[in-house]
Amino acid sequence: MKSAQIKTYGDSEVLEINRSTPSINDPSEGMVLVTVKAAGVNPVDWKVREGFFKQMAPLQFPATLGMDFSGVIEKVGEGVSSSDLKHGDEVYGQAGVLMGGSGAFAEIALAKSDTITHKPRTLSHEQAAGLPLVGVSAWQALVETMRLSKGQKILIHGGAGGIGSIAIQLAKHLGAYVATTVSTNNMQFVKEDLGADEAIDYKTQTFEDLLTHDYDAVFDTVGGETFTRSFKVLKRGGIIVSMLEQPNQELMDQFGVKAIFLFSQVNRERLTRLAEWVDQNNIRINVERTFPLDEARTALDYQRDVHPRGKIVLAMQ
Repeated sequence: MKSAQIKTYGDSEVLEINRSTPSINDPSEGMVLVTVKAAGVNPVDWKVREGFFKQMAPLQFPATLGMDFSGVIEKVGEGVSSSDLKHGDEVYGQAGVLMGGSGAFAEIALAKSDTITHKPRTLSHEQAAGLPLVGVSAWQALVETMRLSKGQKILIHGGAGGIGSIAIQLAKHLGAYVATTVSTNNMQFVKEDLGADEAIDYKTQTFEDLLTHDYDAVFDTVGGETFTRSFKVLKRGGIIVSMLEQPNQELMDQFGVKAIFLFSQVNRERLTRLAEWVDQNNIRINVERTFPLDEARTALDYQRDVHPRGKIVLAMQ
């Protein structure tokens, strides 16, 4: 069994491909053993490698990286209902060590049964592996937190990225008018492929000057000054949800809006609803590049440095 592991925190050179004999035991109670077909690469993965979360959630080394995956169940532990999950089922979800799993950047992984569910039927393993974190983040923000509805207006920052590309499609499905900020070469992609009504080039245009200041919601996946400038486009009573920034009470009071920091929580219920929505609506999961597991170093650096259109995926076979 191969896996991408680190023995200490650091840059790309600390990641090694372990080719040792499998050390994963049979699944314990509430756990599932899976053959991983593909694993999604997220910004959080290189941040875990570099020690961003070592104070909050220190790793036990050696640690296998990776959270999102798609694969096939090999065995289920006690307490896992065979009517829900059984040998041979195609599943997707999370197997990250921070979620109680063994790490998704591996040919075999253990995952908690409540962090996986059946894979969307309309997606390949590579596409499904790119969906859990970004899809649940968009779902939590737009459906559960904003309660976005038909006829409302939303500004989505980073519309060509992993989360943004799902959020645009979800917002359009909900009947909203969607504006988004992207780089120059992604303008056509977000409008023609994803369905955004308006695309703003953040490198050459100023979104708060171009947009009317009557938006119901802003979904921020960029942070920094983009977050603070976004308050200007919201109408009073509007809401801004950020993946990166904590609420600013002064700005909330000044503009009469609600601000919320979103911490994504991937669970079976959300994954199931997400899969149903994807299958019913032919949702596009844009996989920009697929790397073999042996090139996990390159994949993580690509995710960190290039800001890909959609998702980066590791293929195990």
